Amino acid sequence: MITINVVCVGNLKEKFSLDEQKEYLKRLSAFCKLNIIELKEQNKFDNVSVIKEKEGEDIIKNLSGFSVLCDLKGKMFSSETFAKELEDISMKNSKITFVIGGSYGVSENVKRACNLHISFSSMTFPHNLFRIMLLEQIYRAFTILNGKTYHK
Repeated sequence: MITINVVCVGNLKEKFSLDEQKEYLKRLSAFCKLNIIELKEQNKFDNVSVIKEKEGEDIIKNLSGFSVLCDLKGKMFSSETFAKELEDISMKNSKITFVIGGSYGVSENVKRACNLHISFSSMTFPHNLFRIMLLEQIYRAFTILNGKTYHK
């Protein structure tokens, strides 16, 4: 069974987001081992470059397997092509790590360390909402690959 890690800068605070995450963790347990790795936001610094570098160091320490950065400038996929991409990656890798950076983005070191950059939209989303969207799309991809009726 493939392991998927979701490395996130910051944590979920709202009950509805925590409940949604719990639901997708339960659903995804049929398809993969999923780990949510929450990293501390480095908001004690005034310099954005320092914040990105400090958060980047923590992100890089938690990368394993094939790393996918969620990035506004990344490649866009339909749900079907994302499912195929996930399948192709999992054929060669037992672990996939998705990265959701902090509110200032990620350092150049993180960008270079990731194998693939993906985008869901050219719009910016709140981190708590985006995390749920990512989990939902991972779940949707597994249902597509396994012929389940969830995907319409």
